[in-house]
Amino acid sequence: MPRVQEHPDHPEGGRKYGAFQTEIYKDGLLNQKLPTVTTDPNKLEEQARTFLGVRSFNYVAGGAGEKATMDANRLAFRQWKMIPRMLRPTTHRDLRVELFGQTIESPLLIAPIGVQTIFHQDKEIGVAEIAREIGVPYILSTASSSSIEEVAEANGDGTRWFQLYWPQDNEITKSLLRRAKNNGYRVLIVTLDTWALAWRPADLDNAYVPFASGIGDQTGFSDPVFRAKFAKKHNNKTPEDDIFLASREWEADVFSGAAHTWEDLELIKAEWEGPIVLKGIQHVDDAKKAVEMGMHGIVVSNHGGRQLDGAIGSLEVLPEIVDAVGDKLTVLFDSGVRTGVDVIKALCLGARGVLIGRPWVYGLGIAGKLGARDVLRGILADLDQSMGLAGIKTIADCNRSMVRRVQYGGDTISSH
Repeated sequence: MPRVQEHPDHPEGGRKYGAFQTEIYKDGLLNQKLPTVTTDPNKLEEQARTFLGVRSFNYVAGGAGEKATMDANRLAFRQWKMIPRMLRPTTHRDLRVELFGQTIESPLLIAPIGVQTIFHQDKEIGVAEIAREIGVPYILSTASSSSIEEVAEANGDGTRWFQLYWPQDNEITKSLLRRAKNNGYRVLIVTLDTWALAWRPADLDNAYVPFASGIGDQTGFSDPVFRAKFAKKHNNKTPEDDIFLASREWEADVFSGAAHTWEDLELIKAEWEGPIVLKGIQHVDDAKKAVEMGMHGIVVSNHGGRQLDGAIGSLEVLPEIVDAVGDKLTVLFDSGVRTGVDVIKALCLGARGVLIGRPWVYGLGIAGKLGARDVLRGILADLDQSMGLAGIKTIADCNRSMVRRVQYGGDTISSH
């Protein structure tokens, strides 16, 4: 379980993330300065819409099919209610957790999201910088518009993990893992649910897929093995010589339409020395299979509703998966998280860490890396403050006695 440790800046250990609330009020009272990015999770998406182009906004805000899975994710959170406890010593909270042998400042993780250059020129490099500043691990997507090496440099001594969209070419897969390993990425996240792109009407109606024009292909274009294979096949051309051709070849390898198998994980295990986490687990039997295959963790996730429409909300299956394998590997959670209280609910249902995606992307689109930072700081402040109000002192105190599933007919879908 998470351990409380001494911290020089806090009598009870850990960062005091809730202080962001005081900072906002102080700026308003003394400097007449209001937040650039809204603190209201139900207004954030609409604010981002006014800053982003139609294609960019649709890419992040859209989902698969009729968005039924996105709706299910949010409704699942609405139907778990907090049961606060009183007269507990929660003046100072400690949000720190231990994941894969490393103590991190909070259970919040920056989810791997690609093509960040379509949201703001600060892109992945900028978000990796602010992740280090606020003490949140940064998970780099294979579909990045910055290279593995550039993001590592920007992140400095921060905590970073690498997410793999698993190529069909084993030599390229090995090269990507070597680069991540050599650049200080501690944990490997293998995404299982995106070996082909889903039916996404918001993108289809604009005939928009950024990868086709080289956007989000920098991981491949900067890879020495991919470059060598491309040159050999195309008369010594580089990807820069023919962006569209290189894009097609990279996309055909990464989003090939050909699924990998459980047995293929042996290659990953042979090539990666650190923790391996499988992302996209929704069924108890798959979670058990992950244990059988020697995985170190899983992410209970439906890709934020971007892949299979009509799927079950990830929070619905979290408790049963935790009950089945939570004592055998690390269970992380992703999909539908919008607030600090959402984070608490996922932790109470057994997650050890929580990935968050769309909200900070909206912040990035509104105000660049500082917008992303402030969205994350707001979620962390909400997490910190709400833990105190609920009577929760440490992350270890988040347990099922603090929540109850209640289905009110009046519950409606909140922000996607």
